Amino acid sequence: MLKLGINIDHVATLREARYRGRTCGEPSPVTAAQVCEAAGAHGITAHLREDRRHILDRDIWALRQVVKTRLNLEMANTPEIVALALKLKPEIVCIVPERRQEVTTEGGLDVVAAEKSLAETCKKMNDAGIEVSLFIAPDEAQIDASARTGSQFIELHTGRFAEHFQGPEKGEVELQRLIAGAKQAHALGLQVNAGHGLNCENLTTLFRVPHLVELNIGHSLISRAVFSGLENAVKEMLAVMDDYR
Repeated sequence: MLKLGINIDHVATLREARYRGRTCGEPSPVTAAQVCEAAGAHGITAHLREDRRHILDRDIWALRQVVKTRLNLEMANTPEIVALALKLKPEIVCIVPERRQEVTTEGGLDVVAAEKSLAETCKKMNDAGIEVSLFIAPDEAQIDASARTGSQFIELHTGRFAEHFQGPEKGEVELQRLIAGAKQAHALGLQVNAGHGLNCENLTTLFRVPHLVELNIGHSLISRAVFSGLENAVKEMLAVMDDYR
């Protein structure tokens, strides 16, 4: 069964638009996580950025208390966040690149350039009973390097696929890159997740990618929830995903 992990960062973004710097505010990403789990989500993803632009420390600690499925902490590979993750003990961390000027994570890790430090972080996490995923583009060299770090998962960055989905030629090229990347990772013993820019429209095409374990989806679900309600948005996504074989 293909699993759905829901990224709740954009709920916090909406809260921070009005309540930045305050100790309370709405909407609550913690409540959103509970609604998503009640609707059938298999996990909750939250990115604690270094600049704390949306998810805050109090959110991540509250999520650790209430999440009953699987807490996935997206994080940069920095000493402060690594130390926090080791105390928090989520079920899994997804290490992502982080740039202060970006609105959301717009690219994959350069694992080749950072292999040594990533391997050290993977060992620390694994020794603490925490699985590790690396957020990467479907690039052969990056996948090979990811396998050498000791990570259990990669998360394929589907942003370029989503961006070019409406253009048949370029979209097919990006899809084939994802297919090849998933096959390569699987052969190397890595489990394969995917995420970025996925929605109900492009998801069924992505189903041509083999070996997928989990999709991490946030923006399209929160956007859809504006009109249909978060619970309905989650159930709609799960219904589309049921066809993956």
